[in-house]
Amino acid sequence: MTVLVDPPAWPAHGTVWSHLVSDSSLHELRTFARAVGLPDRGLDLDHYDAPAERYDELVAAGAVPLDGRALARRLAASGLRVPGRERAGAKAAALRRRWAALWPVASPGLLAVGDRLVERWREPHRVYHGPLHLASALDALDLLDPPAPAGPPGRAGLVARLALWFHDAVHDGEAGRDEERSAALAGELLGPLAGPGGPLVPEDVAEVRRLVLVTADHAPADDDALGGLVSDADLAILGAGPAVYRRYVQQVRAEYGHVPDDAFRAGRAAVLRRLLALPRLFATPDGRRRWADRARANLTAELASLD
Repeated sequence: MTVLVDPPAWPAHGTVWSHLVSDSSLHELRTFARAVGLPDRGLDLDHYDAPAERYDELVAAGAVPLDGRALARRLAASGLRVPGRERAGAKAAALRRRWAALWPVASPGLLAVGDRLVERWREPHRVYHGPLHLASALDALDLLDPPAPAGPPGRAGLVARLALWFHDAVHDGEAGRDEERSAALAGELLGPLAGPGGPLVPEDVAEVRRLVLVTADHAPADDDALGGLVSDADLAILGAGPAVYRRYVQQVRAEYGHVPDDAFRAGRAAVLRRLLALPRLFATPDGRRRWADRARANLTAELASLD
């Protein structure tokens, strides 16, 4: 693994910035960045932004200096690069627009809830369970449940999309507890919107909370249509092409960088075995058609690499 840095040349916030990347491992990149005191908030999906005054220190710590074009080529070859289209969809402004589009009238109160959710999804400790995952899951739901040509989604589509917005809104790396806290947050933030004249009714809020909990075990009942949609959208990354799946694996390892290698391998293997043991990974016919075969191949190959 090699950490690479380009000369400070990118202006923002009254200074110029370098890019710090790895040619093979997001986990090792985050480990290096933390060792030299770069804050987690400096990670921008596939690279760290480092201010000009840190450049010499980064090189002295072992980062290999490269010009910007050479660094970009190495990042692209690593498989860790997040392409521009995905990057654009994960930006805060794009997510806020997506939230506003859910509602016939985006009142200040609704927009404030969206702002709080975007802030949560952009918490600096996240690597995989961040804005890119939210945008990708919403994209997957749009494939399974296409939105109306114009205007906000219908009631069922709105509830399913709200569940995805909330499903990892709390993410502290505690399986089960994170989903419980996320469901509680949905009640806290959506409850005031379910009063007289509001855009929701109490039954909508209860359903969003239930659907968030479905993502804890991804085992919706056969007759749970909305649970199937939400679960499949959350798991769609498992059926990605090999390159995107490898990037996802890197993101997960970096997010749990505080866990020692042996413990991580054991825990991750247990997760993979549980997923492979499910009677079906995807609950909807469309989800199975789109992602099931590739997902099983991806999971099986990753488990073999861990074993």
